[in-house]
Amino acid sequence: MTTEADVLAELKRLRVHVPQLTGALAASSDGLVLAADTAEAESVAALTAAALGVAVRLTEATGQGGFRELLVQGERGYVATYAAGSSAVLTLLAEPRINVGRLHLEARRSGTRIGELVDGALERPENT
Repeated sequence: MTTEADVLAELKRLRVHVPQLTGALAASSDGLVLAADTAEAESVAALTAAALGVAVRLTEATGQGGFRELLVQGERGYVATYAAGSSAVLTLLAEPRINVGRLHLEARRSGTRIGELVDGALERPENT
């Protein structure tokens, strides 16, 4: 199985465990889609990269340490972004009725798993 397929399987697993999710994607911190289970993944990944840049600066400027997660609530739901290893992020779209605590719990687990997959792929030579 490829890294992309493994990450996509994790996104699908997450959507099964949290049925109020309406979309999920993993992206590099600079906005490249790694795997997606949502419409308009490219634009969401690009916007995630922009928001991530601000969030990283905000946490550093306020002495809060490295970026871990960002939650935005809109009138029709949530957008949540979580660190996923050293070079990726997990962005989730959710209905307004979601249990935010459950969202955080499951997303943090998936972010860790996706980070392991992505970071592990970066450490492995391409032809192994």
